[in-house]
Amino acid sequence: MPKSKIASNFIRFTVWLTGVLVSLAVGFGMINKVLTIPLISDFSNGIITEIAGVVVVVFTLISVVLSAVNNLGK
Repeated sequence: MPKSKIASNFIRFTVWLTGVLVSLAVGFGMINKVLTIPLISDFSNGIITEIAGVVVVVFTLISVVLSAVNNLGK
């Protein structure tokens, strides 16, 4: 495999991994009420923000699993 292909794959992986980690950090921050959505949290005591955090975490984990399955098939 040419060096440029290896470097390209490495960069793509690091960008993907960074996105996954940031998504999980934001999701868990919302679940733990460290990160809030001010206008929404004022009306719902943060419940909607927690639900949104759970959605972010679940969809991130689903995308990780689907990506792994997709790459196993190659």
